[in-house]
Amino acid sequence: MPRQLGDLEDAVMTRVWQWNRPVTVREVLEDLQQERSIAYTTVMTVMDNLHQKGWVRREVEGRAYRYTAVSTRAAYSAALMNEAWSKSDNPAAALVAFFGMMSSEQRESLQAAVRIVQGDEVADGGTSAGR
Repeated sequence: MPRQLGDLEDAVMTRVWQWNRPVTVREVLEDLQQERSIAYTTVMTVMDNLHQKGWVRREVEGRAYRYTAVSTRAAYSAALMNEAWSKSDNPAAALVAFFGMMSSEQRESLQAAVRIVQGDEVADGGTSAGR
């Protein structure tokens, strides 16, 4: 199971996930610098660490690497939730407590996800006929 990303790792991965294309250290640096003062070498080290941890793959382009996410933010979030849930001594109680923390919109998303997993939704996201 993956461990939770650190703050800077998450900031970098957020950009990689949002942009959904190969990115360079320079591109990430320039975007991060809009929010904070940060050095090129810091971003380069974080991206190298993310590569070593298996979060991104990289390919050489000229004198730089281009980085691409290995999986989605949704998959990352799901793995974290699964890890936390699996550590509970009472998984049912943990789920009840978790559901109790959800907003109504989150509960609606959960219900939609359950329908998808159960096969009640068609592939394009619509509902099955007869509903």
